[in-house]
Amino acid sequence: MEEPVQLKEALISTTAGAISGGIQRMVTSPLDVIKIRFQVQLEPTSSWAMFPSNWSGTSKYTGMFQATKAILREEGLAGFWRGNVPALLMVMPYNAIQFTVQHKLKTFAAGSSKTEDHIRLSPYLSFVSGSLAGCAATVGSYPFDLLRTILASQGEPKVYPNMKSALVDIVRTRGFRGLYAGLLPTLVEIVPYAGLHFSTYDTFKRWTMVWNRNRVSNSSLFGTEDELSSFQQFLCGLMAGTCAKLVCHPLDVVKKRFQIEGLQRHPRYGTRVEHHAYRNMIHAVRQILQLEGWAGLYKGIVPSTVKAAPATAITFVAYEYTSVWLKSTLT
Repeated sequence: MEEPVQLKEALISTTAGAISGGIQRMVTSPLDVIKIRFQVQLEPTSSWAMFPSNWSGTSKYTGMFQATKAILREEGLAGFWRGNVPALLMVMPYNAIQFTVQHKLKTFAAGSSKTEDHIRLSPYLSFVSGSLAGCAATVGSYPFDLLRTILASQGEPKVYPNMKSALVDIVRTRGFRGLYAGLLPTLVEIVPYAGLHFSTYDTFKRWTMVWNRNRVSNSSLFGTEDELSSFQQFLCGLMAGTCAKLVCHPLDVVKKRFQIEGLQRHPRYGTRVEHHAYRNMIHAVRQILQLEGWAGLYKGIVPSTVKAAPATAITFVAYEYTSVWLKSTLT
């Protein structure tokens, strides 16, 4: 009897993860496009940041609102969903794998498949399970992440008209290994990011449950004492996403640089990252610091943070609601 129950739990986690990922991607795509444009731009992205005085070239994007207006003017509304097809193809299997693996690991650690037992796990175990789940999901969906970055980073006129043309050019210029360019910094990033993502979310949920018990012990305002309202779940996801993104953003910048290294880029969008510009991850960090200053490692941090908080909140809320719906449907 235990095996069918575990199979059903895995199916629910996989399906809920895929659906929540698709919803999150559609809602937050505009902020993701702006973030990527900043991250792959070698020129300064703000007027206040300190850069080497000998920096030459004109910046295409110099702020979040300026970038928004420029994309809207030059590419229309569709420009904010550029690269959305590979993004959906990435995020749905990514979330499906991540939530499934994370649920399995938490079930193993807690000795139970019940959500309330998972929440009571220590932050350390939540961090480890989240990190391992993030690594598994990254490896499983990485080529789509690469294609998403390439298509979202280009403007008008397009260098790659569609996902197929980008895929063919990557394989032609880099070989099949090119589909995993930037995987190492991605995995280095995903360990703390996914770990913080899940551990802080579980921690905030525990704190909120305690707050509910202390504040509304004689009220049914929030349901039972171990239930969180959708708004409380949203806030927990919001805070978890913000914490994780602020810590891990520099590694995301390095990852994006490796992903577009040596690929075509229209001159109007600034200097391109040349082939073999970075020998390895450490060299990439040093080069960015030397040529772009500390601000270079935090390019795109504003749209990234603005996006990461609601993205995490939407993902967790959609996942939990979809899980409840699936459980009620399958039982």
